[in-house]
Amino acid sequence: MKFFRLLLLSILILTSHQSYSVTPSKQQMEQFKKLPKAQQEALAKRYGIDLKSLEGNSEDLDDEGLMEQTIFPRDKKNKEDGEEETLEDKFKPKLEELEPFGYELFAGEPTTFNPTELAAIPDTYLLGIGDKVKINLYGKTNEEHEVQIDRQGRLAIPNLSPIHVIGLSFKELKALVSAKISEEMIGVQAFVSMGELNPIRIMVVGEAYKPGSYTVSPLATVTHALFASGGVSDNGSLRRIQVKRAGELVTTFDLYDLLLFGDSSNDVVLKPGDVVFIPPAEKKITVAGEVNRKAIFELKDSDSLESVLAMSGGFKANANKNKVVVSRYNGDGRRITLNFNFAGNSKYQPQNGDEITVNAASTRLQNTVTVIGAVTNPGHYEWQQGKKLTDVFSAPREDLLSIADFGYSLIIREVNFEGDIEIHQFSLEDIFNKKSADIELQSNDTIVVFSRYQLHKEETQLLEDMAYSEEQLKLRENVKLWENFERDEFLKFIGLKEYDFFEVEEEEEVELITSIDALFEAQEEAEEDDYAVFSRHKLLAPILAKLKRQATPTNPAKLFAVNGQIKFPGVYPLPENSNFKDAVKAGGGFLEAAFIEQVELTRVVYDGGKQVEHIQFNGLNELQTPTIELTSKDTVNIFPKPNWQERLQVKVVGEVKFPGTYIIRRGETLESLLERVGGLNTFAHKDAAIFTRESIRRKETSQIQRLTQDLRREIITNSFQKSETSNTSLPYEDMDKILKDLSRVEALGRLVIDLDKRSTLTMQLEDGDALYIPALQDSVSVIGEVNLAATHLYDPAKSVDDYIKASGGLKQKADDERIYVIKANGSVELPTSGSWFAVQQSTQLEPGDTVVVPLDSQHIDTLTLWSTATQIMYQLGLTAASIAKVIE
Repeated sequence: MKFFRLLLLSILILTSHQSYSVTPSKQQMEQFKKLPKAQQEALAKRYGIDLKSLEGNSEDLDDEGLMEQTIFPRDKKNKEDGEEETLEDKFKPKLEELEPFGYELFAGEPTTFNPTELAAIPDTYLLGIGDKVKINLYGKTNEEHEVQIDRQGRLAIPNLSPIHVIGLSFKELKALVSAKISEEMIGVQAFVSMGELNPIRIMVVGEAYKPGSYTVSPLATVTHALFASGGVSDNGSLRRIQVKRAGELVTTFDLYDLLLFGDSSNDVVLKPGDVVFIPPAEKKITVAGEVNRKAIFELKDSDSLESVLAMSGGFKANANKNKVVVSRYNGDGRRITLNFNFAGNSKYQPQNGDEITVNAASTRLQNTVTVIGAVTNPGHYEWQQGKKLTDVFSAPREDLLSIADFGYSLIIREVNFEGDIEIHQFSLEDIFNKKSADIELQSNDTIVVFSRYQLHKEETQLLEDMAYSEEQLKLRENVKLWENFERDEFLKFIGLKEYDFFEVEEEEEVELITSIDALFEAQEEAEEDDYAVFSRHKLLAPILAKLKRQATPTNPAKLFAVNGQIKFPGVYPLPENSNFKDAVKAGGGFLEAAFIEQVELTRVVYDGGKQVEHIQFNGLNELQTPTIELTSKDTVNIFPKPNWQERLQVKVVGEVKFPGTYIIRRGETLESLLERVGGLNTFAHKDAAIFTRESIRRKETSQIQRLTQDLRREIITNSFQKSETSNTSLPYEDMDKILKDLSRVEALGRLVIDLDKRSTLTMQLEDGDALYIPALQDSVSVIGEVNLAATHLYDPAKSVDDYIKASGGLKQKADDERIYVIKANGSVELPTSGSWFAVQQSTQLEPGDTVVVPLDSQHIDTLTLWSTATQIMYQLGLTAASIAKVIE
C-alpha cells in the first residue's frame, strides 16, 4: 500500500501544477537544468530564455532578479565598458615586485631607542661635562658619594681637593680617583663607577627619513642615530654613511657589513657635535629568481660577482647557474640582454642598473628509470648505461606485489624532443625464466606493471586473503598510495593531465538505456571506481590518450584491439614488432570458450581509398611460429567454440513438488521444466502463476526511465506556460523527491502466461528466467480512489460494484468509467461496456484479482503520461507483492 500512496501523491503534484507563471521560479530553473541539453534549447527558444544567463550564479538571485536575468536580460555594455580596465588588470601577468634591501630595518617614524644606561660602561668611554660619578669609600670609613663633573671639567670629591677629569677615559678616571684617595685618606680605598650620563647632541643630515638635530645617549653609535632619525630614505645610501667630527671625516660605515656579515667594527660611538651624513645611493643592482635573497642591492665600485652573490645569499638548489640572464644599459642608453655562466669562472662585472635573473633549472629528472604499478617500491631509480630490466626487478617475489601480472608489462620510451613515445611490451615471466632476452633500459624509461585483476573487489579480496602479518598489511597500503604519487608523476612524464583522457560527466539520477545492445547485455558495465588501481583500464587510459594525440597522417596512432573470448577485451597500445602472441598476453589470455583454431584479424588498408581486410589464421600455429605482424588499427577477434553455451539457469519457486534452481539446455521449453520439477502440487494457484525474464526487466527499466524524463520535461514545459488560474503547488523538494523515487522503481520483467495454453508451454526458456507458483488465494483487493482500500474474501456472487461498495464507495475524484481489473495472471480487463475504454462485455472476478479505481482525468491536468505511469506502477506493485508472498 505504501507504493500506491506514493503514486497517488505523485499525481497530486501534477494536479497542483495547473497554475502557470510567466516568471520561472528558482525551483523551476533547477528542474529545467536537469533536462537534456536539446530539450533545454527547445524550451528556451520557445519561451525566449537566455541559456547563457543560466550558466551564471542564478541560485543567488531572487525570483524577480532571475526573471530579469533570463527573460528580460539587461544591456550590460556600459557595465562591461566600465570594467574593461579592471578585467585587463585582473588577467595581466603579475610581476614580482622587489624591495630595496636593508631599508625596512630602520623604516618608520623616529624612535627614542637609546642604549640602556644599566649596561656596563666601557673603559674607553670619555668623560663629559654633566656626567655623574659614584665613589664608594671603604676601610676606616664607609661612605658613598655621587659627584657631577662641573662646567670647568672638574670633579669635586668631598673632603678632597677638586681634580680635572674632562677628556679622560673611564679607565683613567678610576686610576686617578683611587690614587688620590690612597694618598690623602690613609686606610681608605675607593670603588669608582659611573652614574647618570649626560646626553649629547648630534646631527643626522642627508638622505635620512627625518634629518635634524637629535639628543642621544653618550653611548650611542651610528645605528642609534639612524633609529633616532627614522632610518634612511629610499634614495639614501646604506653603504657610504659618513661620520664627521669638527669638519673632518672620522669613518665611513657600510651598513651591509652589519646586515650581511654581522660586522659592527665601523659602527663607532658618537661624540657631542658629531654629524652623521647619509649621501644618496649612486649605483643599484637587482637580483631576482632562484636566489635565497631577492632584492634591489646598492652597488659599490669594488663589488664583484662574488660580493653580489653574497648579498643575494647564494643560489637555491634548483637554480640554473649555467644560463643566468642579465639585463643592462649599454653605452648608447639602450637596454640589452646578456647571458652568463655563473657556474664557473665568469667574466661578469656588475654595473649600475643591472637586473640579474636566475631562472629555475628543469624539474625533469635525468638519468632516471620510473617504475609504477603493482610493485613493492614504486618510484624513481637510478639509470646507468647498460642497466637492464632484471637489475630493477632482481627478486620477483620481493619486488612485485602478489597481484602483479607476470605476462603483460610495458616500457614507455621517449623517441624525440617533442615527447612522443613508443611502447615496448614484455613478459616478466619469460624474462625470469630465460625464455626471452633481458631488456636494456634507456634514460627516462617508465616501466608499467599491471595487475592481473580488472575489478577492485577481486584485487582487494586477494590482498586480504594473503595479508597475514603486519608487514604484509603495510604492503597493501602501497596500493592505496599509488594514486597520490605515481599517477601524477606518470601523467607528467607523458605530458598529459587527468582531464585530458577522463571525460567528466555530470551526475544524473539514472543512466538511460539508449541502445538495442544494452537491452540484451546481461552484465552491466563497471563504474570507474569499481576498477582496480593497477588494472589495465586505469593504467592504459593515459597511454592511449598520449598515442592518439601524437598521431599524424603519416604516423597513425599505434593502437590495436583484441575482442571476443579474451579475459580483458579492449584497445591496447601497439608495441614495437608485435604479433598475435603479444595481443593474447595484452588481453590477459584466452577464456575457456575460445576457439583458437580459427582467429580473424581485421585490418584497415588505405590504398587510394579505405579498404578493410579480413585475415583468418590458425591461432595455435601463430602462437608457436609468428608470421603476422600487427599494424596500427588492427583488430584481433577470438571467436567462441561452435555451439558453446555458458551455464544457463532458471529458478522455480512456490507450489511445485521440487522447487529450486535448474540448469537448462538451449531451446528447452517451459513444459519440459514443469516435468522436471514434478508438476504443480494440490495447493498451487495455477492461474496466478508469475513468470519473469531478465530481457523484459531491462526493457521495463528503460521504459520507466524514459517515462520519468518525459514527465519531468512536461512539468517544466507546463510551468513556463501562462494560465489565469492559480492553485497551490507542492514544494519543489517534495516534487523532486517523488520524481527521483519514481526513477528508482525496480522493474520486475513479468511476462503474462497461461499454463493451460499450448503457446505458453512451448515457450523456450532463457538464462535467468524465474517461475513463481503462488498458493491458492481466496481474496479480491480494491485499490485506488475508494474511501477504504482493502482486501475482501472472494465471493463468486459479488460483482465489481459490490466489492467497491464494500470498500466504502468511490471518492469524489474517482473515474467510474475507467475502472479496470488486474487479473491474478497479470492481464488487465475492463468490467463494463459503458465506456469508450471498454474492451469486453463482462468480466467474471476470480480469486487473486485486483480492482483498480483510477483518478478522474480532469484532476490530472494535461499530463497524460500519468495514465501510462499509473497502469505500469500498479502492475509492478501487484507483481512484487505476489512474488513476496510466494517467497515467504
